[in-house]
Amino acid sequence: MRVSIKLKFSVFLAALLILTVVVLSSLVLRGIERNQQSQIEDIMSQQTRLVNLNVRQSYYTESVHIEQEVFLQKNGRRLAQELANSTGLPIALYDMKGQQVGSSITPGESLKMQETLNYALQNKIAYHEQGDTMLYAAPLDGPDGQMGAVWMQYPVQSYHEFYARILQLFMWAGITVVALSFILGYLFYNRFAVAITRLKKSADSIREGEYITAPPVKRKDELGELGQGIYYMSTSIQQNITAMHAEQQKLQLAIEKLQALEQQQKQYIGNISHEFKTPLTSIKAYVELLDMYKDDPQLLDDATNNIGKETERLHEMVEKVLHLSALEKYDFENQAEDVEVRALLEDACGRMRGKAEKFGLNMELDLEPAVIRSDRESLMHIFINLLDNAIKYNIPDGVIRVKNELRMQENVAIIRIYNSGTPIPAEAQEKIFEAFYTVNKDRARKTGGTGLGLSLVKQFVEKQGGTITLLPSNSEDGEGVTFQLAFPLAD
Repeated sequence: MRVSIKLKFSVFLAALLILTVVVLSSLVLRGIERNQQSQIEDIMSQQTRLVNLNVRQSYYTESVHIEQEVFLQKNGRRLAQELANSTGLPIALYDMKGQQVGSSITPGESLKMQETLNYALQNKIAYHEQGDTMLYAAPLDGPDGQMGAVWMQYPVQSYHEFYARILQLFMWAGITVVALSFILGYLFYNRFAVAITRLKKSADSIREGEYITAPPVKRKDELGELGQGIYYMSTSIQQNITAMHAEQQKLQLAIEKLQALEQQQKQYIGNISHEFKTPLTSIKAYVELLDMYKDDPQLLDDATNNIGKETERLHEMVEKVLHLSALEKYDFENQAEDVEVRALLEDACGRMRGKAEKFGLNMELDLEPAVIRSDRESLMHIFINLLDNAIKYNIPDGVIRVKNELRMQENVAIIRIYNSGTPIPAEAQEKIFEAFYTVNKDRARKTGGTGLGLSLVKQFVEKQGGTITLLPSNSEDGEGVTFQLAFPLAD
């Protein structure tokens, strides 16, 4: 059975108060009892001295030459009556043989009374209580020593009543104090119990994952400090669990990224193997034909021409694969500097103008000054690759437009390279930057495309802090393919 802590505290307080009242009342009542006994002894001692004084006075005045025993036998009744009148107490006189010689009372004989009287005859004082009366026996002194004993009765009813009243007062006071203290203690400890209950609820909430937002109790004592500690503990646990969840999410993202990279790596290896296999198959076929028809001059010319093309294609693929690998490993080789974009574009277009004219293409430039901070060689590689793609995948007598502009609000330089070739289908636009992806396999082999150029360009652009996007074919440049580059301006 569960008992609340406030009830336990209240019962303990009540028990402590009961013990305190009992001990104090016992001590006080014992003190009262001893005080009463001392008062009675003093009174009876005075009465005894008064009796002895009257007896000696009577002896000296009436019978000087009579024996003490004879005097007591002859005058005992008179003396007992006179002493009773003077003291106001019932008195009986006894000789040394224990025989009553005079009395104003008729006490009943009992063993206890006889023992008390024997003590008095031995020159000792003795007394005992019998109901509401104290029976007091003392030596009776004469001129020549003890002549007998005096027996007195002293009423002690008033002392008993006073003692009973004090005892009753302590009982009612004790009951009142204990009851009142129990109620006040119950109410007082209720505040502690409420605080402890709040602390328990807070601990249960933390255990269930519901963290507290404020200290459960606000007190300037140990419970307040405990509440503050529970609040700090809840905050720390919440922060740690939040951090743990964040780390778990990062770990999950890292695992997913690793899995994606693993899949990409497998796909990359498969693609490069396939791309390497195609020109190697063609070279192997021509080698076998040359072995079979060594004297065919036409076959020799075709084989030499095609083997050269496939070899050049293989060489370009190897170069670009190596370049891609270098991008992943040697980022520190990029040398950032302020680069004037218009001059670099004019240089790149000048290098590719001859190849464009060979295919009957017209190259148009619309350039304005702009300075970006980037690696010059990487930028040149980006422009050359995009211009080369614009030449390869253009139409006869087509056009290539190179344009740049400044967007000061966005703090970027925008570069567009447009060619009037066949637009890229919508389903292929998201994949063109993947390694070895080509929109048209047959056309790529005819133009010598490897599917690595745009992937390489994208990585170069991102290494320089820029972005590359494929604009819709119905852009302001007209039908065709437009790549847009954005690079941050230099400070």
